[in-house]
Amino acid sequence: MTGSKSTNIALIVLMFNMFIAMAGIGLIIPIMPEFLKTFGAAGMVLGFLIAIFSFAQFIFSPLSGDLSDRHGRKKIIIIGLFIYGAAQLAFSLSTELWMLFAARFFSGFGAAFLVPPMMAFVADITTLEGRGRGMGLLGASMSLGFMIGPGIGGFLSTISLHFPFYFAAGASFFAALLSIIILPNPTPTISMEKQQKRQDHLFKQLVKSTKTPYFVLLIVMFVFSFGLANFQSTISLYVDQKYGYTPTQIAVLITVGGFVGVIVQTFVINPLFKRFGEMRIVLVNLLIAAGAMLAILFVDLFWTILLVATVFSTATSLLRPAVNTLVSKLAGEEQGFAAGMMNAYMSLGNMFGPALAGFIFDINYTFPYILGTAILLICFAIANVWSVKKKSIIATTRT
Repeated sequence: MTGSKSTNIALIVLMFNMFIAMAGIGLIIPIMPEFLKTFGAAGMVLGFLIAIFSFAQFIFSPLSGDLSDRHGRKKIIIIGLFIYGAAQLAFSLSTELWMLFAARFFSGFGAAFLVPPMMAFVADITTLEGRGRGMGLLGASMSLGFMIGPGIGGFLSTISLHFPFYFAAGASFFAALLSIIILPNPTPTISMEKQQKRQDHLFKQLVKSTKTPYFVLLIVMFVFSFGLANFQSTISLYVDQKYGYTPTQIAVLITVGGFVGVIVQTFVINPLFKRFGEMRIVLVNLLIAAGAMLAILFVDLFWTILLVATVFSTATSLLRPAVNTLVSKLAGEEQGFAAGMMNAYMSLGNMFGPALAGFIFDINYTFPYILGTAILLICFAIANVWSVKKKSIIATTRT
């Protein structure tokens, strides 16, 4: 695709699609406890519903990346939006627990067909110089969806507990139709020879990912997704148990951090990439995230907890597009494969983070933050050693 106007139109549609997908995930958060009561279920079921969504993403993300390389990004994105919308509708109409799990699995399936092709799409329509901006805007729409989603869900639940799901389904179908009409269909940047070679199943692809020049960055994505999910899944429990915070106070803690993250991803990230390079942004923000995660244990006033939570959210909002952009630059013609692997590793972190955090939180509510800090610091050490060894390769990604 050529021309800044057509590129900007494509980016706007992709951002809207990403926002719809992420808001659909977030809007169920405030209504799930009440919704699950109608099934006689509670916390454990909610945990498994979160896990099965991420499990489906993990399984199907590499497949969607490969399919988008072979058949084009637009087709896969549209299929993903229709599956995602249908799954949201099925979830609201479920009458048995197994139906909830099936619907949630297909929600993850649909989401897996959205994120990797959209990331690869951005790589297709941007130059190396403009890729940081594109990935930053996509990341901003992701963060905005996560941030606004719970608020939308809470507001719409005043109409009925099922209405947020109807809204999410309708929005997904609308986004699919919008994509059919407006979204261009750029040719994927991968040769026919490589398309024919890539028919591997998930675990072969995971093995293959260990041999890529960006494997350490995939580990970074896993670790920071683990840490972010760890933090997000326990912070509300932590401040509730330790300080007795109200739902409104907890919402402020989450929303302010997300809002600052969106601002940073929209207006600040590209200048940072150009001045310091993506790798330095990754390393610095791993340290900042680790420091913030540990600091949450040593502050006790609302404004100080809000400050620390915002610093953590901002650091992680810089990490995702920095890693995405660097991987995209190193991936060459395998944009779909790289994006699929990124989402697969992210999904693994989103699966194991809340599960382990919830388990050790019940032992001691400080343990998730101590463990998360240690893991982020180990990740920093690995990434730092790798960046020194691969200094010449990383230098070629600077624009």
